[in-house]
Amino acid sequence: MARILVLEDEGRSREALRNMLCRISADITVNTAADLAQARLLLHGTVSFDLFLLDVNLVKEDKEDSSGLIFAEEIRNIIKYEFTPVVMITSVASLEIEAYRRIHCYQYLLKPYSEADVQAVVKKVLSHVRAEEKPYIIVKKNGINYKILCEEIVFCKAIPRGVCLYLKEEKMEIPYLSIRQLMEKMPKQEFFQCHRMFAVNKTYVKYYDMVNQMIQVEGYGEKIDIGVTYKTEVRRLLNE
Repeated sequence: MARILVLEDEGRSREALRNMLCRISADITVNTAADLAQARLLLHGTVSFDLFLLDVNLVKEDKEDSSGLIFAEEIRNIIKYEFTPVVMITSVASLEIEAYRRIHCYQYLLKPYSEADVQAVVKKVLSHVRAEEKPYIIVKKNGINYKILCEEIVFCKAIPRGVCLYLKEEKMEIPYLSIRQLMEKMPKQEFFQCHRMFAVNKTYVKYYDMVNQMIQVEGYGEKIDIGVTYKTEVRRLLNE
């Protein structure tokens, strides 16, 4: 199921676009908004969106209006939507560069567009969305948000004032994040905590030794401790 938010002030265009999107697939659900107020209510509601289609100009009397771009920036300021595809709808081709620069717009539709144009863009976007449905976390370092696939994390270790993520290809130190906070972000079926200082991805466990209370993972020589209070749970999880 893919959920799309459409922001378009013109009623006929809004309804036509909704119908075009619904004809692409029965798995597509479309929510529409006629202005910024309606769009903001949807954005901050209970529904999560996989794609945004936004008209740039929402005040047709003002040729310089770019309310749609302002809303796109609001979308980007929400962590879970930092990488969600945004397609801008405009009748001004020169806005393409500004849209890419300001909000990393995936694509734009130039008015007047055809149903074939809409289908081509949306099908391409959703194919990428479905390919990227793997679990991920977003962590912040030096003011930058990083999207990290959970399958890339081998294990995590607590360090002074933060955690270190041991990834398949590199290590990344993340400040002001605890193991407990990190575990709240992780998929429970893949990750487990084995010590107050360590959390491990089950996929990469080579072997565990309950006598010496340690775990060995693929790709790293470091021995990971098993805390006394975690032994029973670790044994249960790794024997499932």
